[in-house]
This record gives sequence, C-alpha cells and structure tokens, in this order.
Amino acid sequence: MKSTLTKLSLVIALGFVATACDYQKYNSIRQKDVRENDEYVYGVHKDSAAVQSKNKYTPRPELEERTQKIREKLYGAGTIGEGA
Repeated sequence: MKSTLTKLSLVIALGFVATACDYQKYNSIRQKDVRENDEYVYGVHKDSAAVQSKNKYTPRPELEERTQKIREKLYGAGTIGEGA
C-alpha cells in the first residue's frame, strides 16, 4: 500500500512538472506593434530612455501632502527611508 501511494504521488508530481513547462502558453496575444518604430514611446535605441519619460513637471507641494497621507493609510506611519 505504501509503495503504491509513493508511486502514485511520484506520477502526480511528474505530471505537475510536465504541465508547468507550458504554463500560460496560450495566455498571450500575438499582434503587430503599431508603435514599433515610434521614438516617443521606445526612444531612439533599445537601451535609451523614451522621449515621454523625459517630461519634467512642476512640483506641487499640495500633492506631496496627499501622497504622504495615502502612504500612511496603506503602509502605516513612518518615513519612506525606513522601509516596510
């Protein structure tokens, strides 16, 4: 009985390992990238930053206060440097 149970668990484990190789194989979509050569989205080169990430915004202190309140609500009181 014990050896049968061991063999059965081995077969089940082997089945899980075999199916894990194709995990989410069909959970993707193959489609043409309409912005494939768009420098604004991807930058001039694969390793360069995109143009849209170089935008600079004027600082708004009232948003910092709101952001800090949201952080405190989610993670508790503390500073950003303390970590979780």
